[in-house]
Amino acid sequence: MSEIAPTLAAGRSTVGSLFQSCVRRHRERCAVEAAGRALTYGELDARVNRAVEVLRASEVARGDRVAILSENRPEYLELELACAKLGAILACQNWRLAPPELRHCITLVSPTLLVVSERHAEPLARAGVGAIPTIRLGEDYEGRLARARPGDPEVAAEPEDGLLILYTSGTTGLPKGAVISHRAELARYLVFFAELGLCPGDTSVAWAPFFHMAATEPALGTLVTGGKVIVIDGFRPDEIAAHVGREQLGHLLLMPGMIEPLIGELRARAIQPKGVRLCGAMADLVPAHQIAEVTTLLGAPYLNSFGSTETGIPPASGNVIAVGEVPARLSKRQNAFCEIRLVDADDRDVPPGTPGELAFRGPTCFSGYWNAPEANARDFRGGWFHMGDMFVQHPDGSLDFVDRLKYMIKSGGENIYPAEIERVLLADPRVADAVVVRRQDPQWGEVPVAVVAKKDEALGAADLLARCRAELAGYKQPKEIVFVTLAELPRSTTGKIQRHEVEARLRRPPTAS
Repeated sequence: MSEIAPTLAAGRSTVGSLFQSCVRRHRERCAVEAAGRALTYGELDARVNRAVEVLRASEVARGDRVAILSENRPEYLELELACAKLGAILACQNWRLAPPELRHCITLVSPTLLVVSERHAEPLARAGVGAIPTIRLGEDYEGRLARARPGDPEVAAEPEDGLLILYTSGTTGLPKGAVISHRAELARYLVFFAELGLCPGDTSVAWAPFFHMAATEPALGTLVTGGKVIVIDGFRPDEIAAHVGREQLGHLLLMPGMIEPLIGELRARAIQPKGVRLCGAMADLVPAHQIAEVTTLLGAPYLNSFGSTETGIPPASGNVIAVGEVPARLSKRQNAFCEIRLVDADDRDVPPGTPGELAFRGPTCFSGYWNAPEANARDFRGGWFHMGDMFVQHPDGSLDFVDRLKYMIKSGGENIYPAEIERVLLADPRVADAVVVRRQDPQWGEVPVAVVAKKDEALGAADLLARCRAELAGYKQPKEIVFVTLAELPRSTTGKIQRHEVEARLRRPPTAS
């Protein structure tokens, strides 16, 4: 054993230790820029080290959770890196959630400490999470940093320790916390560099919320490879366009609903890109003409991605759409650094051309859902992570997405499970039954529509929408309430509402009377 342990130790790099190494090489290089404020790697590291001491003073130790509720700002990255050194786990809260959802997400992880920005202090109070020690970003946080002991703490984390908890919508109607380890994070960065033409040292624009893998992972990947992170407080097409004109960018994230405004900004200001290596994500939800137009304006191919919070950009983000191309089909290519199977309901491999659920294995895989043993036993059965997404594989190896095994709505980059909305609708005693389906939308890709049977004829759409506003995040609000009779809800022989039939009926034009 004495010979094995040092051998294993030589492979135990973590996000925190690689960031430290990067600081030693690039101390004077700009690491983070936000709203005119810039921090070099040396300055950022000094603040991160003080933040470690602040966490320790709040009795945060390796394995403890720190919940954060904040908009995008440099302090968010500081706390991620402080947790990376300390071995704690940062639970990244979605500020779009309604108070009951937020309360669930915070209490789920039993945080030792809660960090909140001034902007989100009032929503946090409405969530009613109880007496958890709390630090407010701003004067409180800066005062604690100033009083903290400077130094260079030893990195306590191990590769399989959790680094982040990112939340995913749950089929039971409540979000689940996906634990992302240091090992998985580093593997995800390597996939980007190895397969998608990105380079260490590229600049990253972080405009998507840091509670999303789409922003927090590229930002951390940039900071362990010597690049600069430009932090933007939300989607601001004018700022993004300006950075396109003056920065050499790696992957410029674009999501459905955000592309048309950026196109307008690039055209109106006649922006000449300094250089973008790759743009976009989730091509399936973007009109083909928008893909052609934005790639032409940016001079960058579009990422034809299929991944998840649980797996990173794999399993099927291995190809891109060429500049100016109007894609006729959006078949996916498997990533190199993973294994996949398409399986039937009994977990047997299906033949080519037959739809099957995608089962995944690889170093980018997450470490399971926090405090969810039943979900983990189900989804990791047989040593593979079962994604719940149905694909068909063609003879050339390409993959076509068929549907969600557990029906899900993908709206502007956000995952919405109908059960989340149905739970709220069915809690109203005036509702006899309800089902939520997706509808194609030119801006957001897909939006939720609720089909409701009434018990009380006095019930109106406004009543249900008000209930949804109180209980659900804004992006989960049904875009329409359609009332039907109970008999009009199509059901299977077991009595379940046939969601796909409801969706098909909504697509049909009304018959003439």
